[in-house]
Amino acid sequence: MSFQDIIGQAHAKQMLQNGLRNDKVSHAYLFAGPQGSGRKEMALTFAKALFCTEMKDDCCDECLECRKVDHHNHPDIHVIAPEGSSIKIEQIRALQREFAYRTGGGSRKVYIMEQADKMTVQAANSLLKFLEEPLSPVVAILLTENGQAMLPTIQSRAQWISFTPMDPKAMLQVLVQEGYAQSLARCAVHLASGLPACREIIQQNWFAEIRNVMLQLGKDCLNKVNTAMITAQQQLFKTPLAEHLDTLMSLFLLWFKDMIHYQLDRTESIIFIDQLESISKYAFSRTTEAWVRCMELTTEMQKRLRANVNPQLAFEQFLVGVQGG
Repeated sequence: MSFQDIIGQAHAKQMLQNGLRNDKVSHAYLFAGPQGSGRKEMALTFAKALFCTEMKDDCCDECLECRKVDHHNHPDIHVIAPEGSSIKIEQIRALQREFAYRTGGGSRKVYIMEQADKMTVQAANSLLKFLEEPLSPVVAILLTENGQAMLPTIQSRAQWISFTPMDPKAMLQVLVQEGYAQSLARCAVHLASGLPACREIIQQNWFAEIRNVMLQLGKDCLNKVNTAMITAQQQLFKTPLAEHLDTLMSLFLLWFKDMIHYQLDRTESIIFIDQLESISKYAFSRTTEAWVRCMELTTEMQKRLRANVNPQLAFEQFLVGVQGG
């Protein structure tokens, strides 16, 4: 994969490629942004471009150096991840020893640290010394969701590269081009962060099933709460789908939001576009304020689930609340 293949993050790509073109590669980078924004993908592509023998500001994906990176066996690229809940000082010391003894095919060495904000204090201090006094030409790429959680001294010694959440419309376009059902993809891009997570959720057999159950419940609970109770009992709580109640509630949130989109004539924003006929039927049965209240009931239900209340009882109370508006 090259920079051209990466979707979005144009600003991050521009900064990195400008550094490559102008021979101004920093000794340390801080890739900060939300989960699913493609930080590791960008880091590996940047590392590959640093070693590529055919291109200056990108990677060819064909030369020996590029192939080594793709096969995860490049001797001068190391990926560090938390062991357990944190990155420990022993991991930083092992990295320092590795870079002191191994020369590989070139002079530059790269390490990519995932969840860099999970370093222990001792590890962070050891890394700081390594940043200040590298044993060889080194490029450090630190990945984190929260750059402010890093030691200020590390922040000041690294070039910040900010990553933004991927645009749902861009993700939807890619997923549809890849052959995924549009009805599922439209939901997935609002439930998961980044393309890999979207693909993973769509590929789960239960996802299409729980979407169908939500649609049935969403229609029933507006005027036939007893029918909705029976549907929930038979198709949800007596099945493995009960394990995915939080996803069900997230889908409910999108469903109620679609009612407001329809009221405001924002058809292009509707998620359940295949249910447009039903949405047009129900959208004006309540005021916008009432639909907002339904959304509030949904988020309250999600909080109750995380507080480990009885899920079936809580869900039945949610259905009654929705019918009452």
